[in-house]
Amino acid sequence: MSALAAIAIGCSAGGVDALKTVLGGLDARLSQAILVCLHSRSDTVDMLCNVLGRVSPLPVTEAVERQQVQSGVVHLAPSGYHLLVESDLHFALSIDPRVNHARPSIDVLFHSAAEAWGDGLLGVVLTGANADGAAGLRRIRQLGGLAVVQSPADAEATAMPQAALDIAGADYCVPLSDIAPLLNRLCMA
Repeated sequence: MSALAAIAIGCSAGGVDALKTVLGGLDARLSQAILVCLHSRSDTVDMLCNVLGRVSPLPVTEAVERQQVQSGVVHLAPSGYHLLVESDLHFALSIDPRVNHARPSIDVLFHSAAEAWGDGLLGVVLTGANADGAAGLRRIRQLGGLAVVQSPADAEATAMPQAALDIAGADYCVPLSDIAPLLNRLCMA
């Protein structure tokens, strides 16, 4: 396995609190780009950037079309757009149809990130009420990346992590409180 270059995180129902826990526990020295897809009914992610930015030791920003992916930065998928990573590690936004009833879709992000980084990607599936992210996590693992799934018994909504385990499996399945320390260990190794 090559050194981890990026972390892609997906969540839905209960995701804001889960993200606060995970991002709040990250080491400020992490150099990996972090891409986050959260299903949200909000028209913007400004408030979410502010909320997560207060707990995260890393800067939190909304991903912008054609922006270069930045190391050591948390990039949030904008509301109403699929977020993709192109082969030159720039973001692309899409208004293609919803995937798993969602736009942004975790599967769309995970698939494109897996193609961009291969075995340098770590995918994380947190709490959520549908199966979005499971097929994308499977693709991450197929291309040699690592998969971390929140223990369904520990999740506010169990469907998403359970689907991820059923469809993709996981290298690590741990409670929410253990995810940030695990990411720090894997990324700083």
